Amino acid sequence: MDIKDRQILNILQQDCSLSLQAIAEKVNLSPTPCWKRIKRLEETGVIKSRVALLDADKVNLGVSVFVHIKTQHHDSQWLENFANKVTELKEVVECYRMAGEWDYLLRVVVADIQAFDQFYKILVNRVEGISNVTSSFSMEEIKNTTRLPLL
Repeated sequence: MDIKDRQILNILQQDCSLSLQAIAEKVNLSPTPCWKRIKRLEETGVIKSRVALLDADKVNLGVSVFVHIKTQHHDSQWLENFANKVTELKEVVECYRMAGEWDYLLRVVVADIQAFDQFYKILVNRVEGISNVTSSFSMEEIKNTTRLPLL
């Protein structure tokens, strides 16, 4: 990946709705080589998808909850089962296996505390082997970006 690829990726991270012509002009390429670069970046998995980012408050999902999970199970079968169950829960927008005090960290997005309570009950009933769960409610979003620092 060279500087032109990074420039293209930076532009797409900011606004993927730009026309090919506009992207090519911004990186000083003609449209065909620019298109080939974008296609290669998609085919190699550097570009995973192109999406619309929504305002969570405007779609009534303005509560972010960070859920820390501990388990006594660390075998691959339990991990696979846990990953499958958590992936099925639409409220979970991010899930990480962690090093340190907690084994997993989830970011859960819901409408309100009652919706989180319903989610929590489903989580602890659906996933066996969880030994401890603690949740932290976000009071204010200071920064939220999907943009990776390429340049």
